[in-house]
Amino acid sequence: MKIRRSGCPINLTLETFGDRWSLIILRDTMFGGRRRSFRSLLTESIEGIASNILSDRLQRLTASGLLTRAADPGHKQRIIYSLTESAIELVPLMALMGSWGMRHALPSKELSARARVLEDGGPQLWAEFMDELRHIHLGSPAPAVSALAQMQAAYKASIPA
Repeated sequence: MKIRRSGCPINLTLETFGDRWSLIILRDTMFGGRRRSFRSLLTESIEGIASNILSDRLQRLTASGLLTRAADPGHKQRIIYSLTESAIELVPLMALMGSWGMRHALPSKELSARARVLEDGGPQLWAEFMDELRHIHLGSPAPAVSALAQMQAAYKASIPA
């Protein structure tokens, strides 16, 4: 059994996924529009995570119940990581972190586009996004509205021509 510093819910949350790389992996898996392989997480993240750190954080996130891992049926040697319901329930927290970052951290216009869509859409869009993530990662029925498509369209529109 892991020793916890305290029973404070904020501390327990931070102990579960509170380091930079864990949040980046969850972000990339959440906003990437698909389940992710080790290779895609390694090569497609703009932050450039090292392979040993990625491996460690994937093990931690899987052990804490935020990700699951399964063999890729299309590739015998590839493992696919998917969000769990616990991770999907982090959407409101990610949306609020994005909103805070837009106001206080001077982000780029392009990389703020998705956060702005989530902020403007509020809890209703967050719920739609979580339903879409449940479809992608947990196999539930597809939602009628694609929050990911709205965020992707905003991102593309923000890129200078």
